[in-house]
Amino acid sequence: MCWLCGRPIESRLQWHHPVPKAKKGRATVPVHPICHRTIHANFTNAQLARIGDDPARVKENKTVAKFVAWIADKPPDFHAPTR
Repeated sequence: MCWLCGRPIESRLQWHHPVPKAKKGRATVPVHPICHRTIHANFTNAQLARIGDDPARVKENKTVAKFVAWIADKPPDFHAPTR
């Protein structure tokens, strides 16, 4: 299951550091590539370090919440190019 959106993961998988390595984070969580890009497009490493390992706090961001609602009914390996 994807840490951000909660959908199953099939073949497209990336590992996300909820607390970035640059901020001494070690733990990783599985995410879809599209979800991974969304996290890093909306937060700096410092912000992610303050949020920690709590996907609910990440989803408090209005843009991320809108993304999670949009992707909820997409297939597990859904991929969309970024601009």
